[in-house]
Amino acid sequence: MEKGKISSLQMAFMMYPTIVATAILGVPSITAKYAKTDLWLSPIFAALIGYLTVYIACKLHRIFPKQTVFQFTEKMIGRIPGKILGFLLLFFYIENTGLIVRGYAEFVVGSFLVRTPISVIMASMVLLCAFIVRGGIEVLGRAAELFLPVFIFPICILILLLIPDLEFKNIFPVLEDGIMPPIKGAIVPGGWFSEFFLIIFLLPFLADMKKGMKSGMMSVFAVMMTLVVVNLLVLFILGSATSTKLYPLMSVSRYISLADFFEHVESAVMAVWIVGAFVKISVFYYVSALGTAQWLNLSGYRAIVWPVGILIVIFSLWSLPSSMEVSRNDVNVFPLQGILMQTIIPLLLLVIAVIGKRSRQRKGRNSS
Repeated sequence: MEKGKISSLQMAFMMYPTIVATAILGVPSITAKYAKTDLWLSPIFAALIGYLTVYIACKLHRIFPKQTVFQFTEKMIGRIPGKILGFLLLFFYIENTGLIVRGYAEFVVGSFLVRTPISVIMASMVLLCAFIVRGGIEVLGRAAELFLPVFIFPICILILLLIPDLEFKNIFPVLEDGIMPPIKGAIVPGGWFSEFFLIIFLLPFLADMKKGMKSGMMSVFAVMMTLVVVNLLVLFILGSATSTKLYPLMSVSRYISLADFFEHVESAVMAVWIVGAFVKISVFYYVSALGTAQWLNLSGYRAIVWPVGILIVIFSLWSLPSSMEVSRNDVNVFPLQGILMQTIIPLLLLVIAVIGKRSRQRKGRNSS
């Protein structure tokens, strides 16, 4: 079905923008509502979900090598229950791919292309991603490797240009209300960290499988540090006003002014968003197409890339009616849904797989 191979480093390069792209824009304001001045601590707690998810995915892969979750669940819990669970997971990924496309389009239309129909923005992005998904995992891995510097460089430039405006006193008082507010603020970014379960679909195609867990854990750490730095940056500039902004990083970028000449660098945030969203949508799109083909027991996935793309566009158009509903979904629905589908259920599958493996080993010893 998929003959291509990627390195473990390319997998990490794919996962980093997949998580960070959508998190850096909205998460600072969401966490600030709960954690206030301690919002920089929330990504550290949220990263624990990422580490756990990577561990679960790698352990499942070691028990069922060269298989994705759509394939080994049928062996674990039976054909019919496996198909039902596979359908739920497939629906989750297709629907969320549509919601990611919708969130991307809402940001572009609301901030820049205000007169462009949102359907045009969404359809053009899905069309662009469809071509790279049809190219296979090797093309996707190389694209992520190519775009990663384009993704990171504007963030670094943004940090450097904002240094004169930083108010370090905004971080105080630290843990004024105890440890619980940052933990509550970690629930929403925890949903994004649960997306590291996507590596279960990439691990079977690694050329260096032994480095899979190490690269996954490194990617979690890189995402955690990026979110901590972005949260601190926003806090040092906006202070207590962080929670009132829909896109705090965009608001922060407007503070940059060098000699009344170098201003309005919102385009840097826009570049980060577009490049990151492209990689993220492509990874989700690839998983959706591959998963659909495996769930239907097809010999290949490229034939259904276009039908899956149409479904993604439909979900992006019909799922949520407005940008406010998109934001509300990101806060109230996606985190719990993401953690349930990508961390808790896989953890239960791992427990079942370990128990089943041990029982088979005992039977083997008894029969011998």
